[in-house]
Amino acid sequence: MNIALTAVYTKVPGGYVAYVEELPGANTQGATIEEARTNLEEAIQLVLEANRVLMFK
Repeated sequence: MNIALTAVYTKVPGGYVAYVEELPGANTQGATIEEARTNLEEAIQLVLEANRVLMFK
């Protein structure tokens, strides 16, 4: 199953913050936009996995 999510990146002093609009809890930061993107991918996976566990508990 493929889903489309909206990733938002904001430049802040010291790097970038990133979050997904449709997925509460999926947020992170990074020194570069590439690092923030990589971190956000991991955050998305963790949030989706946690949601799956909670749904089937």
